[in-house]
Amino acid sequence: MRLFLAVLLVLATASPAWAATVPEILAKVDANLTYDTRETTVTMTVTKGDRVKVYKMHSYGRGQDEGSVEYLEPARDKGTKMYRNASELWLWMPSVEKVQKISGHMLRQSMMGSDLSYEDMMQAQKWQALYDGTLAGEEACGAGKCWKIDLKAKSPDISYPRRVVWVDQATYVPVKQELYALSGMLLKTWDMGNVKDVAGRKYPMSMTISDKVQAGSSTTLTFENVTFSVKVADEVFSARWLER
Repeated sequence: MRLFLAVLLVLATASPAWAATVPEILAKVDANLTYDTRETTVTMTVTKGDRVKVYKMHSYGRGQDEGSVEYLEPARDKGTKMYRNASELWLWMPSVEKVQKISGHMLRQSMMGSDLSYEDMMQAQKWQALYDGTLAGEEACGAGKCWKIDLKAKSPDISYPRRVVWVDQATYVPVKQELYALSGMLLKTWDMGNVKDVAGRKYPMSMTISDKVQAGSSTTLTFENVTFSVKVADEVFSARWLER
């Protein structure tokens, strides 16, 4: 009898992970991954079979609609810049000394031959705004457990109409994602790892995106010197910044 009462007491006072709702989980995921401002240096390693290319970039973000990227390495791409404002993006390539506007379906093209589209790289919107979700259960992930969540896009213009995500119950980081086309075809997987405590949040310092349509193609982003809520000059978030 005493053992039975003890079990009841534990169940009554615990906060079991399975009791979390999808909106609660997504709110904590968004709190980890979105920001008011962010500045970081990123190394992008693109693998295509036996070929490997490495890029280094400096990136800035402000809210959900604005972001800028400047390529630092390799030498042939140094000075290439991108600026996004909402659904529009401008690209500056020093080799042609011309600003090109990228919009519509062009945003879903490969960025610098990587497995990331321009849209992927610059995306900063909250998942709660983009998707409705269904809790599909729990699964082991690493040393702990993950919630498996099936996300369906709220709007037809979202690049991935369906995402299946595995959210770590300890960190609220989506350590694994499957990204699907409207047809149901699996397009990419997106893994997040090396989670660190950064400015009161859990943030993945490494992300690997794999193209499931093109065999042997993957891109890894390694984040360095990540700073949140940092003052960024207004000029960085303008098309004029591109040519400077």
